[in-house]
Amino acid sequence: MKFETLMLQTLFSACLLICLLTLGAMLTTQVPVSGIAASQAHVAAVATSAS
Repeated sequence: MKFETLMLQTLFSACLLICLLTLGAMLTTQVPVSGIAASQAHVAAVATSAS
């Protein structure tokens, strides 16, 4: 019983750590302004050509 509990707690801790690291990476990633403008330019071009 103790072995299973230890394994589940270890798995939970590992999953929580991975989730927190992923969330932290997403929140702290810096996207260059030119990258945002380039990605939005394609959407704007499609939107104007459709209408």
